[in-house]
Amino acid sequence: MNRSDAPTVDLGTPVAEPVSREELNSWKRGFTPQAEIWNGRLAMIGLSVAILVIVVLRLG
Repeated sequence: MNRSDAPTVDLGTPVAEPVSREELNSWKRGFTPQAEIWNGRLAMIGLSVAILVIVVLRLG
């Protein structure tokens, strides 16, 4: 494939539209960005608590 066959891409156009604050913070079902943020936060809290419990039990 030579360079003349490659598709051209306009880098000046935005890929995604900005999302309003109300829409970003609204609760929706499914794999939404908001749900994934909360899943990550809760996973970090759970992991931190689990490590803390292990450390406390081994020292006690």
